[in-house]
Amino acid sequence: MIKAIRKHPKISVYVFGLVVAIIITAFETFRLRYANYLVYSDSTMDFWNGINPYTQHFVETHGRYFLYTPVFSVLYWPIAVLPKWLGPFVWNLGNYTLFVLSVFTLPHRYDAHKVSILLFLFLILEQSVFPFQFNIVVAYLFLFAFSLLERGHGFWAVVLIMLSATTKVYGTVELLILFCYPKTMKRLCWAALIGVLLLLLPALKVGLSGLQECYMNWWNMLSQHQSITQYSSLLYAWPLRYVLDHYRIVQLVTIGCVIAIFFVRHRQWSDFGFRATTLGVLMGWIIVFGDSSEYHTYLIALSGYMLWYWLQEHHTVFDKILFWVLLFIFGWVPSDVLFPIKAYHLLNDNLHIDVYLYTLAWGKMLWSMATESRRINPAP
Repeated sequence: MIKAIRKHPKISVYVFGLVVAIIITAFETFRLRYANYLVYSDSTMDFWNGINPYTQHFVETHGRYFLYTPVFSVLYWPIAVLPKWLGPFVWNLGNYTLFVLSVFTLPHRYDAHKVSILLFLFLILEQSVFPFQFNIVVAYLFLFAFSLLERGHGFWAVVLIMLSATTKVYGTVELLILFCYPKTMKRLCWAALIGVLLLLLPALKVGLSGLQECYMNWWNMLSQHQSITQYSSLLYAWPLRYVLDHYRIVQLVTIGCVIAIFFVRHRQWSDFGFRATTLGVLMGWIIVFGDSSEYHTYLIALSGYMLWYWLQEHHTVFDKILFWVLLFIFGWVPSDVLFPIKAYHLLNDNLHIDVYLYTLAWGKMLWSMATESRRINPAP
């Protein structure tokens, strides 16, 4: 058995994680503790039945907000119509498998580290599977699109980016790295066209005349949920929580700084390390400066951090310590099986240790993006 694991570590890690995912999915499904899945499926069926899912009544009924776009309700339909005992397994096991595949198909520069990347993310990945989270989808769409761009498959990369952008908005930021590759304007035009087509999908149900109201309902719900809920990002931690009413300004200023650095460093666009680091910074920004970030969503941010961390030829003592502390804070601490729940609330809900630590890692990536010069190698 040990020899088989050593000979096929990728398969072994995948199978072990799949077994864990099956167990926890069954555990939650048969106890009817799959609230997020019900939010996805019920909102989708509401949409197709002509019922607005972006209402306080939906929030009161399901105990949480439905924050995804009407496009999501169109694309999720094949899963929503499955029996309630089957749909959760298709959703969770499919997402788990695709996330693992997105790691194992990263560019060859990561070949020696792909198992390490998955092991680092393993606990937060399984904790995202446990409540049927959508952030797994966002994370693997980022990674798949990056890998496709590196392999010269720009069209399909743009399709995935726009799928992410039109379901949970996050993926929009990945459009920035299209400037690092040939045929930038052509791919941006494809992105615009694909985006429009995806945004028109809800017209299949509501017609073109009903699209504006459909999207306004979604936008209004986004505004309402942000104002009354506590989330896990710098916007809710000291000192930025005192300017929460102006959170859009904070977001615009910070992403503006990232974009400015990106264009100032345009001579590095043809370097793989710069491209990967930029993507890591973008994946971190949407979470650390997000207005609806939860600890599960740090799967996205930590996936980006992995892209940067394993590019470094030498890790400083600081880097190594931060690596293991992040693994502890985001992997072990959120699990009430592995760590006392009261201690978790103290560290992360009250002191925001998780937010501050990841912000430190994000700052290190941003500094690397802004200052490091690498050997130039042609982009595909």
